[in-house]
Amino acid sequence: MNLRKVLFSVSIVVLSACAMTATAAETDYTRFVNPRIGTGGHGHVFLGANVPFGYVQLGPTEPTRGWDWCSGYHHSDSVLIGFGHQHLSGTGIGDLGDVALLPLPAKCEAKDSKFESPQIVFSHQSETVSPGYYAVKLGTPNVFVELTATKRVGMHRYTFGADQTEARMMLDLRQGIGWDHAAQCQMQQESSTVVSGYRHSVGWARRQKDFFVMEFSQPVELTKVDGDTTGVLQLSRPQEPLLVKVALSAVSVDNAKLNMQQELPGWNFAATVAAARKAWNDELGKIQIKTDGPNGDDIRTIFYTALYHSMTAPSVFSDVNGEYRGADGQVHKGNFTNYTTLSLWDTYRSAHPLQTMIHPEKQGDMAQTFLHIFKEQGKLPVWHLMGNETDCMVGNPGIPVLADLVLKGYITGQDREAAYEAMKTSAMLDERGMKELKEYGYIPFDKDETNETVAKGLEYALADWCVAQVAKLFGKKADYKYFMQRSKLYQKHFDPKDGFIKGLSSTGERRTPFNPFRSAHRTDDFTEGNSWQYTWLVPHDVHGLVKTFGSEARFTEKLDSLFIVEGDLGEEASPDISGLIGQYAHGNEPSHHILYMYNYVGQPWKGARLLRQTMKEMYFNDFDGLSGNEDVGQMSAWYILSAMGLYQVEPAGGKYCIGSPVVSEAAINMGDGKIFTVRATNNSDENIYVQRVLLNGKPYTKSYIMFNDMKRGGILELVMGPQPSDFGTKTKDRP
Repeated sequence: MNLRKVLFSVSIVVLSACAMTATAAETDYTRFVNPRIGTGGHGHVFLGANVPFGYVQLGPTEPTRGWDWCSGYHHSDSVLIGFGHQHLSGTGIGDLGDVALLPLPAKCEAKDSKFESPQIVFSHQSETVSPGYYAVKLGTPNVFVELTATKRVGMHRYTFGADQTEARMMLDLRQGIGWDHAAQCQMQQESSTVVSGYRHSVGWARRQKDFFVMEFSQPVELTKVDGDTTGVLQLSRPQEPLLVKVALSAVSVDNAKLNMQQELPGWNFAATVAAARKAWNDELGKIQIKTDGPNGDDIRTIFYTALYHSMTAPSVFSDVNGEYRGADGQVHKGNFTNYTTLSLWDTYRSAHPLQTMIHPEKQGDMAQTFLHIFKEQGKLPVWHLMGNETDCMVGNPGIPVLADLVLKGYITGQDREAAYEAMKTSAMLDERGMKELKEYGYIPFDKDETNETVAKGLEYALADWCVAQVAKLFGKKADYKYFMQRSKLYQKHFDPKDGFIKGLSSTGERRTPFNPFRSAHRTDDFTEGNSWQYTWLVPHDVHGLVKTFGSEARFTEKLDSLFIVEGDLGEEASPDISGLIGQYAHGNEPSHHILYMYNYVGQPWKGARLLRQTMKEMYFNDFDGLSGNEDVGQMSAWYILSAMGLYQVEPAGGKYCIGSPVVSEAAINMGDGKIFTVRATNNSDENIYVQRVLLNGKPYTKSYIMFNDMKRGGILELVMGPQPSDFGTKTKDRP
């Protein structure tokens, strides 16, 4: 078959699918998505084919060359080593890349029973990517590669050029991304068109198990090379396109077969692309925005790309029959959808509050995932990856997510008490500094071998506040009092002499020498930050922090200075500290709530200026379009919420501060047929300040709105203007 004709016909199919008809113009939100945003710089995003929250993320994998290749792909690179079926998006640690296929050049041969992976050069200009579809034209070998996916199955199409008299594929089970390496592998040819096996690996996920089955559209012959880790697949008919379906399961080969049977029994590649596109449109369409002004198109692209990125994970981690591999390593079966890839230290701040708004139908399954992880490992998830607890990052970030679901009414019946028990138990363990916290009331830096004691303590404190709120709801007065007391931990670390949070020794002495700018990655008092940034990590008790400063004036003066001070973080500072405005670091998550603290002191106009600056300077319609790691949807979720003019500062409970939206209207589908619309009247680059607010046509003076009010549907109209107003200034109107 002539490759040029195939490429032309494929282009027509793709263009037809993307074409804007009179009706599709209002429904094809995928045309606003630019998946390349964040593939450069330090964004670390996944590029490839997947569906919302899918177990499979099928895409190109490049050689690991350092930190910026955590997803397996970086815009600066042009070398391929495979098309793997699982990737992370936006993390600061690399893993996955499992079960990779790659067309082989003619001269690539095995030597001494070993197979050195070929490195195939490609051009980014030869790539085509849209939600649910990835394609690249390779030169050597001369082949056109197309990828698409369902939740648990990846589908490939390889069209070989007329000059390819024979065609071979490499099946690679050895290579992963970053820290990952294969511990045990198996591949076997079940028939002329079916290959199955497994890959058990050790990496960030310490005991990952992937089982797979591959079906080919034509007979192939598998020759094992280097044991069961690598195989060469010889095609029987290279003159015709090769279709490959690869189903995954963390349980068994039989379950992988069942996943394929139910999700992708046929061979219609174009229909699979269309189904993936529809799945994305169904999710992206949950927020319909309008944008005005000269930057309207870019804002719309940034917004919908952010929404797209926010739904790469959490990933489905149960098979179609309900079976999944639990945190205890055993196979379980549930009547819920189990999830994994829970980057909770990042995502409890914005991504999960966003999910409660637009994915209400998934929150019951999310709660069950958390509760079952608790049963299987004895604590709520910290950073869960492929059924493994990585214990990555500090604090108890699973607690705010679960507490938020309780307080918003997503957990009912007996599960409410189970959720509370999971939160309380997780908060009372003697691990990761909590033993010292219970003994001293804080974590002394001379009693903790891993350090980061201030960051740990502050994160535990906000989680303790969340436990207290649920205890209060359930009438558990003693627990409420105990956890509220622990949530005030920040007061012990606060030095009133200079207004900074500092580390404490076991005898109560403050860290000396002290430099608020200094940040030594993982070896000092803070996690990926310094005292300038962590002094504000009290989202659960902003008014209490204000009192600790002594007055609103002193608090505000310090907060103002955060955005203008300059200083040297030192050579040991984490690269995560990025996206700086003064010492405000938007590229990392502990800073994400800070701009909204102005609402709490009656000066929301100050936050408005900085919000607009951050959205303009830290988010671009370009491959280097993120100021820091995407972090599994958190960086994008912050933009989505802020672009609509809403943000949940308190880590649980549903109190959303009103900011300064860059979209002129956002209609949010809250579920149950309820649409909550945020409309910014007279909005522009100059009119950034809220003048007055109407809720369902009636005057509304508060600078925040509660989740329950949003859930009922209605219209929140923000009348914007070029000068600060008295909106939100009165004490009674502050959050």
